[in-house]
Amino acid sequence: MMSIKDIARLAGVSPSTVSRVINQKKYVKPELRERIMAVVKETGYVPSHAARSMVLKRSFTVGIVIPYAFNMFQRQLFAIIERQLETHGYHTLFFFAKWEPEHELHCLRRLKSENLDGIIMLHEVIHPDFYAYLAHAPMPVVLCTFDRGNLACPSVHVDEEAAARDATAHLIGLGHRRIGFIAGSHFSFAAQRASGYRAALASASIAYDERLVAEVPSYIAEDGLAGMRELLARKPGLSAVFATTDELAIGAMRAIYEAGLRVPEDISVVGFDDIDVSAYLAPGLTTVAQPIEAIGRKTAEVMSRLISGEAYGDLSAVFGHRLVVRESAAPPR
Repeated sequence: MMSIKDIARLAGVSPSTVSRVINQKKYVKPELRERIMAVVKETGYVPSHAARSMVLKRSFTVGIVIPYAFNMFQRQLFAIIERQLETHGYHTLFFFAKWEPEHELHCLRRLKSENLDGIIMLHEVIHPDFYAYLAHAPMPVVLCTFDRGNLACPSVHVDEEAAARDATAHLIGLGHRRIGFIAGSHFSFAAQRASGYRAALASASIAYDERLVAEVPSYIAEDGLAGMRELLARKPGLSAVFATTDELAIGAMRAIYEAGLRVPEDISVVGFDDIDVSAYLAPGLTTVAQPIEAIGRKTAEVMSRLISGEAYGDLSAVFGHRLVVRESAAPPR
């Protein structure tokens, strides 16, 4: 069985240098770090979790808070974060929270009961006690996909409002004036994407019409189906719809099909997130792509750096977005 001494001998360095690299300590030259990690990868060496915990008095465990009913984007994202944390030497524990005060308190009690080195919030909570704990948590906290200005902790996300504005502006640029919006009723990102939708309309001198907006309770395809059915029943004469998430857009496309209409010939559809399945729909979904791999990697990196003792500083990151144009949006007839 390989040991730190074996890795040190193969890499031509001291065991203490190998230990500093494995435990993400500073003061190791980049070329030495690369050489050691190459040996670690080649030999398949896995450091003893129990031994590291005893020596460093750390659990090497990061808690990730995720929504009880998570969507495809969140599923992709936490898989990336989990994989990246493993490369930094950390295990993960998942904590599920419903959008209900009592369930959030249950999640909070579980968080407090575990010996964690850090907490990643992939889910916005509403209970003030939860945020009070995060504000004074005895371990680093990183917010992923959202920001809370009143919390002194790093956040990693995109500019939601700017991205939604660009998505809506794309439909306007195609010639659409009656643009529906399937909006979420929870979370700051939903409010920011709604602001982007309204800002794009205002920039094009298009009056906001609440009859074109359907608010749904969550972000799954089933709610997109219900939201689109609601819009079609109102008969507001829309020629396009922007959905807050890709899953809502997929549900909307199903409702359009059930109504005997076609995408994009009768109604254009644009989503948000660019989840994997969006490229394989027929027609392919035009959507806003978040750099999900970069967001996941950055979140894990920030957490690792904080656990290693770095100050919060400028560790927050706001990533750019891009519009992925596929077949679901076209000029109105």
